[in-house]
Amino acid sequence: MEIVRSHRQVAAAAAGGGAGALPTYKAAPQLEVRLEEFELFAIDRLRVLKGISDGLSRGKRPEEVEKLVNELWKTHMGHQDPAETLNKDIISHFVLRLVYCRTEELRKWFLSMETTLFRYRFRLENPESQRMLMTEFQLPYKALPHSEFEAVKDKLSQVARSIGQSANVDHVFFKVPFEQVPDLVASRRVFLSKGYAYVAMNQVVSLVVTQFRCNISKALALTNRKWSATIKEQEKDRLTPIVEALSNAYFGPDYSQPKDAVDISLKDIDQLAKSSFPLCMRHMLDKLRENHHLKHGGRLQFGLFLKGAGLKLEDALAFWRAEFSQKIGSERFDKEYAYSIRHNYGKEGKRTDYTPYSCQNIISATPGVGDHHGCPFRHFGEENLRAALNKMGVGGHALEEIIDKVKNRHYQLACTLTFETTHGVSCDSGINHPNQYFSESQKVLRAKKMESQSAT
Repeated sequence: MEIVRSHRQVAAAAAGGGAGALPTYKAAPQLEVRLEEFELFAIDRLRVLKGISDGLSRGKRPEEVEKLVNELWKTHMGHQDPAETLNKDIISHFVLRLVYCRTEELRKWFLSMETTLFRYRFRLENPESQRMLMTEFQLPYKALPHSEFEAVKDKLSQVARSIGQSANVDHVFFKVPFEQVPDLVASRRVFLSKGYAYVAMNQVVSLVVTQFRCNISKALALTNRKWSATIKEQEKDRLTPIVEALSNAYFGPDYSQPKDAVDISLKDIDQLAKSSFPLCMRHMLDKLRENHHLKHGGRLQFGLFLKGAGLKLEDALAFWRAEFSQKIGSERFDKEYAYSIRHNYGKEGKRTDYTPYSCQNIISATPGVGDHHGCPFRHFGEENLRAALNKMGVGGHALEEIIDKVKNRHYQLACTLTFETTHGVSCDSGINHPNQYFSESQKVLRAKKMESQSAT
């Protein structure tokens, strides 16, 4: 990285005033960053944020989320030199601010995840550092005077007991307008009187996080205006492609080659679809069998999935020819469609060995009328989705839980729950790729088969 100042100077300047090790991201650092680190730092932070998102979506308890945040941060953002960690922290935040400022949906997700990350990191700071951060945010709250504290001490003790804390409340409290701590009010963790909430020192994270969220929200709106007005066009040949790709980034295996060199044959496809294909691929196979045709988007998504699952080029050509020729004839198929299939396998054009689409790519697709690609959990109506899941054998409480995840836009988690329901096992890593779904399914089925054989 071409740093115009030392790492320590950059970190101190951008941390927001030097209030301990936790930055407030008030101002972007004035430095130059190599494109490689611009992208790599952002990817590492994204791994943290997406890990948090998955944990929250799966309903982890606060103490579990705290442990998860610590593990994710150490794994992806940690460094032996604290100054290097701080430097990466600040740079990665501002890169992702650029990435996620561009639409309301992206801003909402980024704001939520960054706020959650900040909340748990703040709680790890010592009390002195927490007080400095309160000053950093210019929070206009002073400690409750002794006389007023004594007047409400019994009420504070009652609240402490009700939330499972010690009834001994002889420590610092702040009196703040109740709307400043909506999470504490909603969970009934503070004493309220005449429009004010009495917040204990160990609860000030709610005050700080509210201000942090407000600052980041305003900053995202400002960054979006700058991006649309100047940056996008000025950086169209350099930063713009990276920024636009990062919001849909997938970090797992690319499945360009099937794992363990497993091949699938034409005669196996229908059986494998019933046992191991994710809903998106089952749906496209059904439509292909029904209409003997898929539009371009469907051919790409389904064809690359089959390639990643282990279908060889010769079998792929035979598979698509057998279906399409029923509608358009073999000669027209060879003339209009065979080239694109060979192209997907890197045998035509630029000879690029194309990789199957990840869930993130599929979810972000925009299928048109007559298209069958995309993610059913996002693109199906509820009635059609229920019917499709029932066809897979999903019903009852599991079905309602999946539908609930879909309504909250947790599409990958809905797919993960579908996998767990149909296979009778947990999938802690979550489903992030259709070929991962297929591979994990095959592992589960092989294990069950071996267990059955050993039992007999």
